[in-house]
Amino acid sequence: MCGLAPPPILLFMSDTHDIQAFSDALASAVEEAGSSVVRIEGRHRGPSSSGIVWSADGAIVTADHKIEREEGIEVGLPDGRKVAARLVGRDPGTDLAVLRAEATDLKPATWVGAEGLKVGHLALALSRPGQTVRASLGVVAALGDEWRTPMGGKIDRYLETDVAHQRGFTGGLLIDVSGRGLGLNDAGLRRGQGIAIPAATLERVVAELLAHGGVRRGYLGVGAHPVRLPEAVAETAGHPVGLIVVAVQPGGPAEQAGVLLGDVLLSLDGHPLGDMGELHSLLGEDRAGKEVPLRLLRAGEVREIRVTLGAK
Repeated sequence: MCGLAPPPILLFMSDTHDIQAFSDALASAVEEAGSSVVRIEGRHRGPSSSGIVWSADGAIVTADHKIEREEGIEVGLPDGRKVAARLVGRDPGTDLAVLRAEATDLKPATWVGAEGLKVGHLALALSRPGQTVRASLGVVAALGDEWRTPMGGKIDRYLETDVAHQRGFTGGLLIDVSGRGLGLNDAGLRRGQGIAIPAATLERVVAELLAHGGVRRGYLGVGAHPVRLPEAVAETAGHPVGLIVVAVQPGGPAEQAGVLLGDVLLSLDGHPLGDMGELHSLLGEDRAGKEVPLRLLRAGEVREIRVTLGAK
């Protein structure tokens, strides 16, 4: 009777010594990096989430959607202490929040860029749902370019893993086999998928939150609904749907540019508009204050105007 084939990862190891050495290396990486992972109790009900030590003076980065309250937040530290924390700032666009814990002797995570990362590389997800750290081993399942979240936040690189979503997964630390941080684990940006917000995004957003308490993003100042265009108009516009304007904010960027009720927005800065999610995704932090072209349909005629996006 044939035995089961060994897992693929073990095929590269010649003997038990190699396997034990690899296992010891993973355990050391988890132990080292785990000292930068904390427990976050920021919800009225439900399980706690995890967070990552950003700086020794108590700055903690975690997932924004897990912070339901702004007062009474507690952080469970690796040494077993539980300390109070306050919310410094939050950015729903990237689902990141920064807390300030009442501790000044914390160990920040060590970060590495994703330039050399490849699909198939091993990765470990660390969390701290209780007093001890938990680890789950998997692989980098998908990599991609910069992308926009449904809330308009810019993520510098798409990074997905097949790591199991153990308790406290969200807000925890994704590391490579050397224990270096690859990103913050997040199960809220894309339901059912383990997304890691990469170090480059963390650095940019955390700096904004620490300095200003928020991230400024562009806004247009309209309320709109999707509408299907008549066939002849769709041919001229180059796509079959647009956004019909049902509200214009007084004094807002759209009104100042001449947008009227009943206009159908076709594209912003060359990007077609089929639903409000597409519009929000285009109004990121890198567009606030910029002048961009806005194509619209008015009385059956396609027009192009210039609009200077506001900042909020």
